[in-house]
Amino acid sequence: MATTVFHDLLALMVESDASDVHIKTGVPTVFRLGNGLTDTSFVPDADTMEMFINQVATQEQIQEYKKHGDLDLSLYEDGVGRFRVNIHRQRGTDSVNMRWVKNTVRSFEELGLPDTLGKIAEAERGIIFVTGTTGSGKSTTLAAMLEYINARYRKHIITIEDPIEYEFTDNQSLFEQREVGLDTSSFSSALVHALRQDPDIIMVGEMRDRTSFDAALTAADTGHMVLTTVHATNAYLTINRLLDLYSKEEQDSIRESLANNLHCIISQRLITKAFGNGRVPAWEIMVNTPVISNMIRENRLSNLPAAIAGGGEDGMATFNQSLLALVNEGLISEEDALEASDNPEALKMNFNGIFLSSEKGGGITG
Repeated sequence: MATTVFHDLLALMVESDASDVHIKTGVPTVFRLGNGLTDTSFVPDADTMEMFINQVATQEQIQEYKKHGDLDLSLYEDGVGRFRVNIHRQRGTDSVNMRWVKNTVRSFEELGLPDTLGKIAEAERGIIFVTGTTGSGKSTTLAAMLEYINARYRKHIITIEDPIEYEFTDNQSLFEQREVGLDTSSFSSALVHALRQDPDIIMVGEMRDRTSFDAALTAADTGHMVLTTVHATNAYLTINRLLDLYSKEEQDSIRESLANNLHCIISQRLITKAFGNGRVPAWEIMVNTPVISNMIRENRLSNLPAAIAGGGEDGMATFNQSLLALVNEGLISEEDALEASDNPEALKMNFNGIFLSSEKGGGITG
C-alpha cells in the first residue's frame, strides 16, 4: 500500500509518540498521549472516512463491515509505520480507532519487564497467559518473549493473530504468521490445523472462546508450548474467566487440565511515570508450581494471592510487590501505585515497612 488519506495525520501521531488515534466523522480527531487525550485540528468529513475505508479494506471486508458495523484489520502506511485498525459505526456514522504498532520488538529490559520472563519463555510445553486490560501492553510482552526465543533457540513458531501486529524476522527460529480473515477463517480453526504443521510454539493473539481454549489445552497436552492473551486483570480472575466458559459439571475436568497444562500467568498494568512522559509496567507473575497446581485442582483459588506473594524463589510476584519496587525506584508515585493496586490498604502498610506473613514469611513484621 502506498499512502492513505490519513497519511499526514498518522505521521503526526508517530512524531508525537501517541499510542492511539480516535477519528470520528465531523469532530476533531484525538490522540492518546500517555494516559491522557489530546485534541488535534483535523476534522474528517463523511467522504474522507469512506475514502479511507475503501483504501484499507477489501470488498469482502467492506461488505462484512456494512453487515455487522465492525471491522478489524492491519495497516502499513508507507514511510510512517504499522497500525492496528478498528473501523466501526456509531450514531450512524463511521469512526476509526488506530493503534501504532512499534514494529521493532524491544527487550525485557527496554520494556521494564523482569528478566524472569526469559526463563518462563524457555519452557518446553504448557500454556502461558499474558493478561490485562485493553492497552496494557500484552501483545508487546508476547512479542518480547517470542523474540527472546528467536535469538536463542531453533524453534518452529506459528502465530495466529487478528490482525498481525509485530512482523518477526527469522533468526534462530522459523516463523509462520497467520492473520484471521486473510490466512485462516478463525482462531479456533487455525489452532486445530496448527497441530498438523509441526510447531514447537503456537502464539494465539487472543483467547476468545471455549473452542479456542479447548484447542490450546489439546496443544499443550500433546507437548507444545502455547502463548496467548486473555482480558483479565490478575491470575485469580484469569482462571475464573476460563472456568466460566464451561458448565458447572465440566469445571472439575477443566481444573484438572489447567493444573496439568498451565505454565504461567503474567498479568500487567501500565502506570504513568512519576517524572517525564510515558508509562512503565507493573506485573503479577504466577508460576504453576506443585503448590499452585494443587490449589487449582482442588478449587482453592482464593489461596492463590498468598501463594504468589510467598513464591519469590520460583519467580513469582504480586502486583503490590511490583508496585512497591517501582515506587522505591522513583519510577511511579505512591498515589498512582495505590490506584493501580488490587489491595491498596496492604500496599499502604508496605510503604510504612509493614508486611504480612505471606509476603515476608513469619507473622506481621516491620
